Amino acid sequence: MSEATKQFEYWLNDDYFDQETKNELLAIRNNEAEVEDRFYRELEFGTGGLRGVIGAGTNRMNKYTVRKATQGLANYIKKNGGPNAAKMGVAISYDCRKFSPEFADETALCLAANGIKAYVSDILRPTPELSFALREFGCIAGVMVTASHNPPEYNGYKVYWQDGAQVTPPHDTGIISEVVAITDYHEVKTMSKEDAIAQGLYVSFGQEIDDKYMVELKKQIIHKDVIDEMAEKFTIVYTPFHGTGNLPVRRVLKELGFKNVFVVPEQEEPDPEFTTLDYPNPEDPKAFELALKLAKEKDADIVLATDPDADRLGIYAKDLKTGEYVPFTGNMSGMLIGEYILRERKATGTMPERPAFVTTIVTTNMAKAIADAYNLHYIEVLTGFKYIGEQIKLFEENGQSYNYVFGLEESYGCLAGTHARDKDAVVAVMMLCELAAFYKKQGKSVWDAMIDIYEKYGYYKEGQYSITMKGKEGAEQIAALMDRLRSNPPKEVGAWKVLEFRDYKTGKTVNMATGAEGTTGLPVSNVLYFALDNDAWCCARPSGTEPKIKFYMGVKGKDLADAAKLQDELTTAVKAIVG
Repeated sequence: MSEATKQFEYWLNDDYFDQETKNELLAIRNNEAEVEDRFYRELEFGTGGLRGVIGAGTNRMNKYTVRKATQGLANYIKKNGGPNAAKMGVAISYDCRKFSPEFADETALCLAANGIKAYVSDILRPTPELSFALREFGCIAGVMVTASHNPPEYNGYKVYWQDGAQVTPPHDTGIISEVVAITDYHEVKTMSKEDAIAQGLYVSFGQEIDDKYMVELKKQIIHKDVIDEMAEKFTIVYTPFHGTGNLPVRRVLKELGFKNVFVVPEQEEPDPEFTTLDYPNPEDPKAFELALKLAKEKDADIVLATDPDADRLGIYAKDLKTGEYVPFTGNMSGMLIGEYILRERKATGTMPERPAFVTTIVTTNMAKAIADAYNLHYIEVLTGFKYIGEQIKLFEENGQSYNYVFGLEESYGCLAGTHARDKDAVVAVMMLCELAAFYKKQGKSVWDAMIDIYEKYGYYKEGQYSITMKGKEGAEQIAALMDRLRSNPPKEVGAWKVLEFRDYKTGKTVNMATGAEGTTGLPVSNVLYFALDNDAWCCARPSGTEPKIKFYMGVKGKDLADAAKLQDELTTAVKAIVG
């Protein structure tokens, strides 16, 4: 009997699991492949938490795997959170997905059964607001139940620490160890909601946190006078993709005075099936179909979309010359917002001393060019916004050695301000609308402003190529591909020479011309980076949340057409190396 079959029989026969779960398993009993996939492993509690397909089984998101993960978190908090950790508590929020409220309650009741207070959002709320709330309450940790932009069959569970960022070393590996150490579901505690409330261990939060979050967001505004002047001359179309962004985005834009804000009606209400979308991701052009239709009807200046947990922002902007709407990548919108904030903070004398700009190793090289232009301290961190959030904590711990001004990653996420420690699409919407009003006053569109940035810094263009490899076999294929690239790194990628090879798993860098070795200076991560000549680069990284290996790349061209041509050529060259 295989290990998967043993686990299947255990779930089917043990009295810990309810009848509904057993019925679901009985329905797949004769499907060997399905049984294997659901039970061949534990759903991995990665460095950020859980994410997986919803269903019964050890390799699925369900109340039992959520409880088990929470028991591991509770054990870690009690051992490492300090004497007051249980009273400090854990803040919990959730998005619009299937079973999100239920998983949030399972999390809270497991914590409560361990004597740890839980602050639970009374309705669905964005990921960045959870980051804000846990800091506001002074919690030891936070949990956000979300699968971000994954397809509807997924849900997930992101863990945050006291500073408001997703867990980083040593907490991430420490929590993982505690979760792995639980080998018997009967060790996992829970209690009734009534008892938890009666003992003061389950507390709901809502409006008061919304109000404080709004106050913090609006502190980032630089030119309120321009918004006042342009509020009626400027049109915004927005879609929350059935998610958590609807209420906070509309509220902040209304309170700032924007008059012409049109929300896509078909995508306004929460919908766990994401009925109007193939994929609720602002990176997917098809997801903008309804928003662009409304934009043409309303003659909108900009079109904005937030993903289901409202940490990512996608935009289209009208090209005044053609009347068409132009899509922006996450790098483009991040550079647009970053350039605006840095330039206007400098112009208005509101730039803090020792300002810092933080980005990731797979974000556009234009970020460094912009940081250098404004004389900001520039920091590159590993992929994942938690490492950007961690830098804010490190600045604070070092007596404000630097002051965080802006940070971004390529995957449509950025953060202005330090109210949250995760990417925040609500503040990004707000800053984007401010800058759009600012440029409209000058007779320019947001697309015109982007061209100005390209003219100033160079025509940088980035792309991605992903290969999906599902299941156990796929995971093995991804590992083999990374091993091949690691042990025999290419000296050329198409027409580009590899100048430096960086292996973030070993922490080593190699100058490909001289063979000289150095160190990356960053934590261990299974990422390979190839710095190419002519300011180009490519990077290989297995996804931590999906069964994919991702190849990121970037070039710098003479104009838009040249950059697009170079990007196509580099993508072709990367595909050839991958085989």
